[in-house]
Amino acid sequence: MRFKGNMSGRAALVLAIVAAILLAGAAFLWLHFRAGSSQPVVAFTPIAHATESAKEPPAEELVKPAPSSGKPSEPGARVTPPEPSFLPKAGEVLQFSASLAKVSNVATLRLEVVDKKEINGRATWHFQALAKTQNAMRLIFELDDRFDSFSEGNSYTGVQYEMHLSERGQKVQSIQRLTTTGKEPPPPGASAAVVLPGTRDPLGMMQYLRSVNWDKTMQVKSPVFDGRKLYDVHAKLIGTSVVAVPAGKFTTATIEIRVFDNGVEMKDAHFTLYLANDAAHTPVLLQAVLPFAEARVELQEKSE
Repeated sequence: MRFKGNMSGRAALVLAIVAAILLAGAAFLWLHFRAGSSQPVVAFTPIAHATESAKEPPAEELVKPAPSSGKPSEPGARVTPPEPSFLPKAGEVLQFSASLAKVSNVATLRLEVVDKKEINGRATWHFQALAKTQNAMRLIFELDDRFDSFSEGNSYTGVQYEMHLSERGQKVQSIQRLTTTGKEPPPPGASAAVVLPGTRDPLGMMQYLRSVNWDKTMQVKSPVFDGRKLYDVHAKLIGTSVVAVPAGKFTTATIEIRVFDNGVEMKDAHFTLYLANDAAHTPVLLQAVLPFAEARVELQEKSE
């Protein structure tokens, strides 16, 4: 994806990170708010990632130490991921409102679990996000974006990722079939994105984090493809919190998110995800503390 105007490379990096963490949609609002007078997205260029370094699976989980059985264990040993403690429910809709720099309701975000179907013989979830600017922000920057994620089975690894963007009257349609070899031809109308094994897209990553049993797991890691390039995302349980949002008051697992680009951590921004301690591990709050402002995405309503 190419951006015109005075957007710096560093800001573009922050965009990609926020896209990977803040449920994909609010990130594009933030990009243009940050860029000021820069032009919206006008072209899309698929980026293929080499898979030479993927000799061992990049995704991993670090489990909490089990009660002592008298046998020594290796801290941080890689283990086979357990069965997910949560499965999406078709028809679930989560409505969020985004604020930036204490300006409330600058954008809305709607997340839906559409259905489950087969793609090339694989059971695949269809997740969808709709992002739309609101109020005065819409007068400054009109945005109506849709993101579609097709993620495999219980692992939520990416199969196909789509971005249907409408920003300031300009439209971009991007459909990418994710492949680890580059040998499988994409379907008509789509391009191929070569990624590492275990790669998830932003929406699939969110569902994956909901599926983790945080009572037993300390940290998970996964490559994430944001539609432009590949990042390494680390998510770590740092405690519990009581969070009040418009949808209610929740006791949550507090997850710290760290993002790496080519092995270098993005250190000038801090991301935190709050997952409710309910059966669905509902995301109720997402925070990004950036050098110039704080972004919050709060749950307004849940239906299914």
